[in-house]
Amino acid sequence: MPQIPEKVHELTVGQLAARSGAAVSALHFYESKGLISSRRTSGNQRRFTRDTLRRVAFVRAAQRVGIPLATIREALAELPEERTPTEEDWARLSQSWRSELDERIKQLNRLRDHLTDCIGCGCLSLDTCVLSNPDDAFGERGTGSRLLVERRGPAARAGRPGSAPDQQTAQCCGD
Repeated sequence: MPQIPEKVHELTVGQLAARSGAAVSALHFYESKGLISSRRTSGNQRRFTRDTLRRVAFVRAAQRVGIPLATIREALAELPEERTPTEEDWARLSQSWRSELDERIKQLNRLRDHLTDCIGCGCLSLDTCVLSNPDDAFGERGTGSRLLVERRGPAARAGRPGSAPDQQTAQCCGD
């Protein structure tokens, strides 16, 4: 890992990438999403302050535990004057994200537990599809996870050509 002399107060995007472990394209993306910021030189090159390293580390740590970028951006926006997050900030924010992560873990465990029930998309052989139709939300309308176009009116029920559906729902599988 390249060392940057203490007297250097700004980093190029390449230096920031090398020190943070994030790809240059990821840093550009983070900047476009308002997670980090840079100034432009007279030659239109990006320059990042040294404390951007800590912001990038914060973003990457939050991403690793599954926090969406929009949520990370909101958290960073709450910090005064775009300052770098501190250990206390991380403790406070990670505590607030805990219930969201717990819910996601429960959901993933349910999906994992039902994965063996599914063959392919499950639409052709299962009465209910626990992956596409969790908690059998559509069980009252028929079996499988495929939802067909619902038609209303006598012409539509008779399947006459040219009868337009009043309401359409998505299909899980193609025919």
